[in-house]
Amino acid sequence: MELYGRKWKRRELEARVGRIEQIGGVERYTRSEGPEAGVDTFRVRTGGGLCYWVTPSKGMDISLAEMHGIPVSWSSSNGEPHPSYYDQREAEWLRTASGGLLMTCGLSQVGSPGKDIDGAYGLHGRIHHTPARQISSWSEWAGDDYVLRVRGVIEETSIFGEHLRLTRTITSHLGENRITILDSVQNVGFRPAPHMMLYHFNFGFPLLAEDTTVELPKGRTSTRDSDMDMRRMGLWQSPDPAFREQVYYHKPDQSKDAVFARIHSPSFPIRPANTNSHGLSVELEWDPVTLPKFVQWRMPGSGEHVLGLEPSNCWTRGRTDERERGSLRILEPSETVDYRLELRFI
Repeated sequence: MELYGRKWKRRELEARVGRIEQIGGVERYTRSEGPEAGVDTFRVRTGGGLCYWVTPSKGMDISLAEMHGIPVSWSSSNGEPHPSYYDQREAEWLRTASGGLLMTCGLSQVGSPGKDIDGAYGLHGRIHHTPARQISSWSEWAGDDYVLRVRGVIEETSIFGEHLRLTRTITSHLGENRITILDSVQNVGFRPAPHMMLYHFNFGFPLLAEDTTVELPKGRTSTRDSDMDMRRMGLWQSPDPAFREQVYYHKPDQSKDAVFARIHSPSFPIRPANTNSHGLSVELEWDPVTLPKFVQWRMPGSGEHVLGLEPSNCWTRGRTDERERGSLRILEPSETVDYRLELRFI
C-alpha cells in the first residue's frame, strides 16, 4: 500500500506500531446526551487524511466527513437526533434530517410529500430514520492491502404494504482517501412494490468557497422551477440569508459505464500556509444504468450553506408524480437491484 508518500508492505508497517489502529481503522461509539442519546456510530479513519462517521441508527448513512481534520460535509442544525424523534408526516423530515456526507432518500418514496393508492407518504421517505440490523464492522489484510468495512441491513416494511430490504456495505482502504458504497435493495415481499432511491450527498464549508467550481456529468439539464438561472449551476457564492434553494435536474449520458460529478476548491486548507497548495477535489462516481437521473441542490444560504449532489432513479416531485408520468420504478417479488457509488478525495 501507499502511505505517507511511500510504498509499504504489511510487515513493515506492523513492525512500526503496536496496533494498526494507530494509523487507521474502524471504531464503534454510542452517543450519550441530547437528542443524539443512544445513537450508534462508527468512526472510520483511512490513515491518508480521510475520516468519516457511519451511523447505523440512521439508515447506515454517513454523517461528518473530514480531510486532515477539516470538514468537507455539511451538518444540519438538527444535529443527529435519534430516529425515535422522527415524524413521517408531510415535511417533518426536515426537523430530524442530519445532513452529513450522505442522507439516503427512499426506499419507496423520494421528494415532495403526498398521498396515492399506497397511502400517505412524507418528504423523502423513511429510510434515513430507520435503524439497521445485523450491524458489523471488520478490518482485514488482503496481502499488503488493509481493508476497512462497515455493513448493515435496513428494512422498510408495512403490514399489507411493502417489504423492501437494503443491505449496505461501506468500504475504504488504509492509505486511500476513497469511500465505496455497495447497496443491494430487494423486494422481500410477495407483491410488486414501488422503489424510489436518491443518494443525497451534502458538501459544505470550507470545501464550498467563493472560488469553488462544480463539474457536472454531460447530458440534458432542466430546472425544477421556471425562474432558475442555468448559468450558475457550476459556480458558488458567499452566504446569502435571502437565497431560495435551486434544484436542477440532469439526465446524464448513459453511453458510459460510469459517470461522475466533481467539486474543486483551490483554497481548501489541507496544507500548511507556507507551502504550495492545490486545494482539494472531490469526485462522485456512479452507474447511470441503475441511477439514470441526477439532482443538484444548490443552497448557498446562511446556515443552510450546502451543495447537494444526488444520483437517483427518480426526480423529487414525489411518488404520485412519478406514477402519473409512468416513470415509477416497480420491484417485482424477489427482484433485486444493486447500486455502486464511489467518492474520491484528491
